Order: sequence, then C-alpha cells, then structure tokens
Amino acid sequence: MLSPIERKKISFSLIPSHGTDMKKYDEVYLTFANTGYNKELCEFYAQTFIENVKKPNVIDVLQLAGLYERIHDHKTALYYLNTLQDKKLGGNEKYLYFVQTLKEISLSGNGLEAEIFRTKNINFLQNHSEKMPIQKQADLYIALALTDCACKNYEQALKLLKFGYKPQGKNDPKLLEIFITAVYIFAKYGDQEGLEGALANANSCLGLYKNFDFGWYKEYYANRIESASKGIF
Repeated sequence: MLSPIERKKISFSLIPSHGTDMKKYDEVYLTFANTGYNKELCEFYAQTFIENVKKPNVIDVLQLAGLYERIHDHKTALYYLNTLQDKKLGGNEKYLYFVQTLKEISLSGNGLEAEIFRTKNINFLQNHSEKMPIQKQADLYIALALTDCACKNYEQALKLLKFGYKPQGKNDPKLLEIFITAVYIFAKYGDQEGLEGALANANSCLGLYKNFDFGWYKEYYANRIESASKGIF
C-alpha cells in the first residue's frame, strides 16, 4: 500500500491535497500498518475513497483492487477495476489498469478471457513498460506469467519469470513476489519436484530479509508462500 507521502507525490491522477483527504488516508494507512491486509481494511478503504466519493481517483480504485487481490478476492477486485473501463486514462494509469486487470482475470481462472485481454493490449503494455520503473515492469511479467498459467501453458509461464530482474535493495518485496509466483505456477502445474525447489527459493529469500517495516510483514509473506504452494495466489 502506498505510504501517505507516496500517494501525495503520485503523478498520474491529481489527488486533492487538502488536509481532510490526507487525514482520511492517514487513518486508512494506520489501519494497514497495524493489521496488514484483510477484509476490514479493504472495506474501510472502499467506503472512505470510493463508495462515498462522487469521482473516485484512479489511484484509489487501482490500489483498492490491489488490496482485494491480497486477500484472494479477485471477483471484487475486478468489480472495481471495471469501473475504470470507460474512463479516459493517462499512459501510466492505463498501464497499471491493464496489468492489474490481466492479473485478476487470470487469477479468476478464466484463461481464455485473459488471453484475449492480453492479445488486445500487449503492444501498449510492452511499449509503455519501457517508461516504467523496474518494479512496475516486473508486475507486467508476473501478470503475463499468470495469464499463461491460467491457459495451462506452465513452461512458458515459468520462462516469463526469468526476465533478469535484479533485487532493488536488501529487502525487495518484488523479488519475493516473483518467487511466490513461481511457487504458485508449479503448484498449478502439478510438478512436485519443481514446487519443492520453488518453495526452497521463496523461503530462503524470505529468510534473508531483515528489518521489516511492519510487525506482521514476515508472517504475511510466509502465509503467502504456503498459500501459493496450495494453488492460491
């Protein structure tokens, strides 16, 4: 979840900078910092920045969808993403919207729909990814891998994860996300030997991380790894 400072600095949709808006976001972020990802956080965010707002900001819709993804509620994530279908989005907004939507369709198990969506938007995604930070580029590869996984093209999905991502700092959560995605794909593939290796990589990566930002952080990722090994992302 974006920190209050990150959200204030975000460059795509203009977010009102008045004190009331920031105070509300501080309250939601404090809930996140204290309790982590859960249904109550998602509903609090939705009520504060989406449901009771005439024109919700794109960044809030995208972030809310991402929060629902974290609790495995891909149906609700897609519901909120679909509210952006007819909106005029800037380049960065469109990229993030396409990537998040591709992930949610894939994780919902609809391989054919995911493949159609990917084919329709792949040129834009590939071209615009070059303008995005490396972590956002990684999100695209993860989404594409999940699409191939949903289409049962498991070997291709695993190849997509080997795109040469280099850790950005000592505790890079994006690297861990890539390892967790590999665990999930091997689990869906039914490759037990590959799954054991992917689990070892993910757990070793998590074991190297120190000085977590939140008290619940390590347990959360340990649970993510375990869930992925059971085919839950």
